[in-house]
Amino acid sequence: MQGSKETIIENHLNHTLKSVLYPAPARKGKVRDIFEKNDELFLVASDRVSAFDVVLGTIPLKGAMLTEQTTFWLNKVTEIVPTHLIDRPDAQVMRCKKAKPLAVEMVVRGYLAGSLAREDANTRGSKYGLKLNPHMREYEAFETPIITPTTKAEVGEHDMPCSMDELIASGAVTKSQAEEISEISLALFKTGQAFAERQNLILVDTKYEFGIHNGKVILIDEIHTADSSRYWKKDSYDAKLAAGVAPEMLDKERLRRWLISEHNYRGEGEAPQLSDDIRTDLSVHYWELTELLTGQRFEAPTAMASNRVPALLQKHAL
Repeated sequence: MQGSKETIIENHLNHTLKSVLYPAPARKGKVRDIFEKNDELFLVASDRVSAFDVVLGTIPLKGAMLTEQTTFWLNKVTEIVPTHLIDRPDAQVMRCKKAKPLAVEMVVRGYLAGSLAREDANTRGSKYGLKLNPHMREYEAFETPIITPTTKAEVGEHDMPCSMDELIASGAVTKSQAEEISEISLALFKTGQAFAERQNLILVDTKYEFGIHNGKVILIDEIHTADSSRYWKKDSYDAKLAAGVAPEMLDKERLRRWLISEHNYRGEGEAPQLSDDIRTDLSVHYWELTELLTGQRFEAPTAMASNRVPALLQKHAL
């Protein structure tokens, strides 16, 4: 018996993995530190958290929980698309095939929420080459899921909305690749929504990333995690929508709304410091979502990641 979630999380508040200092990573993403060895990558999920494309701090146990979520899904979708996952040598480390990333994030949306809901209703969706109903209410479902792609930005830069035609014209993807990843993305989203519904969840929107490995498209990065997706509680959704209030959220939108309501922060200027209360709150919700997504109890690592992960990487001579 590990103790209550809150107690375990509080014990980890001052022992989060912000980054791996040694060995030095080949490159760093917003959340992951990436190590290379021959034709393989070791992806370390740090405990860093970002919102509005800005890294804001750390959330206890987040890296282990996100790795739990994404390995569950990477193993689940192999009939739809090959993935980069080889194995999981540590709670927050994935060993993966090295692929050439396509410079696009495929964002699939089933509901009007997040940044799209914050756009002007009359021009909403135009950045993606879409014409959307201006009378839709926030949190309403689209008739069918839509794809709103963005460019893949470097750390510290913002992902930029674009249409699939613009991506093809820019050379980021070929026409056939655009068609293939669009079809795969919608199939993955359909599978994710169906599974979420059985778990009393709504998969609201998510992003997928793809790469080319041995000449074929494969799924890379993460899938259906609390970082890459928006989830709501299903059983209270209708009542919340009728009342005109936000659904019960199990994702980073809680953090975005806290930043806006408490600090009027939307990604510009100096970022506010995350309080221990919001860090604990987010960790509890990540934990709950992890157990819902996998159907298994999450066992928090007992050894601290700051010692555990560098030792593993050194063992693999990275």
